[in-house]
Amino acid sequence: MTPTELAPRFFIAVVVILVFCRLVAWLLGKAGQPPVVSEMLAGVLLGPSLLGLLFPHAQEALFPAPLLPVLYVVGQVGLVLFMFQTGYAFKQHKVTRMAGTAGAVSLAGILAPLALGVVLVLFTADAVPIRAEGTSLGVSAAFVGVALAITAFPMLARIITERNLTGTRHGSLALASGAVDDAVAWIMLAVVLAFASGEAGPAFVTAGGAVLFGLLAWIGGKRVTGALLGTDRLTDQGRMLGVVALLFLVAWYTDEIGLYAVFGAFVLGVVMPTNERADRVMDTLTPIASTVFLPLFFTFSGLRTEFALLSNPAVLLFAAACVTVAIVGKFGACWAAARLRGEPGPVAVRVGALMNARGLMQLIALNVGLDAGIVNPSLFTVLVLVALVTTIMTTPLLTLIDRREARVPFSTPGAVLTGSPSAG
Repeated sequence: MTPTELAPRFFIAVVVILVFCRLVAWLLGKAGQPPVVSEMLAGVLLGPSLLGLLFPHAQEALFPAPLLPVLYVVGQVGLVLFMFQTGYAFKQHKVTRMAGTAGAVSLAGILAPLALGVVLVLFTADAVPIRAEGTSLGVSAAFVGVALAITAFPMLARIITERNLTGTRHGSLALASGAVDDAVAWIMLAVVLAFASGEAGPAFVTAGGAVLFGLLAWIGGKRVTGALLGTDRLTDQGRMLGVVALLFLVAWYTDEIGLYAVFGAFVLGVVMPTNERADRVMDTLTPIASTVFLPLFFTFSGLRTEFALLSNPAVLLFAAACVTVAIVGKFGACWAAARLRGEPGPVAVRVGALMNARGLMQLIALNVGLDAGIVNPSLFTVLVLVALVTTIMTTPLLTLIDRREARVPFSTPGAVLTGSPSAG
């Protein structure tokens, strides 16, 4: 298929993706689900799990094989912009006056699902076809553990904002814990990817390149971005162009060293100075990334998800075990850690519910693993299911908790500490 033939296919595919994502968002919005949940589900529905199953010729016509690399590249643009914005938002949620509790919650929310995921893979690896060819059992187990340890920090921020939880104890604690959780999880994922190469050369390139990148970002990142945004020689458009060029340069470098573009974009967002000009750049880039580009990434992920693979009883049982381990390891561990730190029950259970959402961040990690060759289609589908279940359950679970709390008199300690029911 020539580029001239691909162009119209791309345009009609984008129209279908955007309209369908908006339709699903409208339907699920009535159930209180945030847009990112709808886009995750819409991407899966457009793939072989539904559209390809019911109307295989229509899916083939809409998403022919030569179009997939184009969707991948455009989706990567969306991911880079999204992770850049996530890094910028990340540093604005500082851990203050609750560092000990947030540290304990994030540590428990990482170690428990990590350990449970590793143990689950080690015990079931011989019975379930989840290992990619050429991938060691240790790498597969470590990847599953890290994937289950991820918390969707951007989704946390969105849910907390939409539900007016910003000033509550559980909202602030979940944001602080989620920020630490995500940062540590991305570092662990980078380590797993380095070990997965199986050769000393690429591992040293990744490790050395990462150290060099970290030093440059720490020493000069804020100065470079500050100078770029602070100069009056450029117009707002010129500054935005400079930021995007720098962002894509960082994405290129981290991709070349095997660290992947999303890591570089996140770090650049973290070192960006927080000021009015930076806010304007973000306000311009974020709607484009979230409205146009991210749905393409969701669809590309959906085209790689085959729920028909769950017809294998062993894979289905493993999927059920993964979902259970994910919920117990994240929700349960975060709740327990908050309680051990002296938080009241209503605060602890809400923190556990919020930290349990994996959202887009787990999908990003899964695609990175699949592209690196350490995840096979069965494992990819299983972990997509985990991401969907844990993300979809968050909002209804919070609503259920709020309704139960609404029946508690306001004079009780739990009601005072968690705020009024209308804030939850």
